[in-house]
Amino acid sequence: MTTTITDLDTLRLALRDFATVRNWRPFHTPKNLAMAMIVEAAELVEHFQWATPEESCAPPPEKLAAIRDEVADTLIYLVELADVLDIDLIAAAREKVAKNALKYPAP
Repeated sequence: MTTTITDLDTLRLALRDFATVRNWRPFHTPKNLAMAMIVEAAELVEHFQWATPEESCAPPPEKLAAIRDEVADTLIYLVELADVLDIDLIAAAREKVAKNALKYPAP
């Protein structure tokens, strides 16, 4: 990848190019991307399984590096899913935060 990734838009474009040059785009259906994202999220959860709350807040460096990779994998699939479905992730998140503020008002 030669694109400098600095935000969600440049990440989306870089991921689109990455998949295109490998001829993966036909396989990047919403179903496949959602399933892949859940697999990566499950791999993320594995790093916290059986950890105490305190251990989960301060993983050792080698575990934190592995967690970082799984977070990235999950984000990558989420961005690709949003791209395929033409969802603006920032707008969707902004709207969801507003809905949550109404649903769960501050005391």
